[in-house]
Amino acid sequence: MKLEEYFNALAPDDIRLKGTRIGIESILYEYIYRCKTPEEIAEQFHTVKLEQVYATILYYLHHRSEVDAYLVDWLEFSRTMREEQQRNPSSARMRFWRMQSENAPKQLHES
Repeated sequence: MKLEEYFNALAPDDIRLKGTRIGIESILYEYIYRCKTPEEIAEQFHTVKLEQVYATILYYLHHRSEVDAYLVDWLEFSRTMREEQQRNPSSARMRFWRMQSENAPKQLHES
């Protein structure tokens, strides 16, 4: 099996492991930035086989400059989306915050 056969490139900025909804960025983030072992990553992502985790790491090692650029774009997109969500929280998020603040004084007095 060729290494590229482990992946579906849905778009230039969306490469996923075949048979899953998991992007290579999720696997590589855990491996590179959180220093998790392939076994820990496979346990974390239940739909991913250990072989797929190793294939993703090997793909990264063979295409390091392209994948590094891919990850930089993904991290920037993620940061932008978090900032946007903080500026414009959903109505569900606002209800959650309101419920939290209403329950906070009760929890302090109950302790």
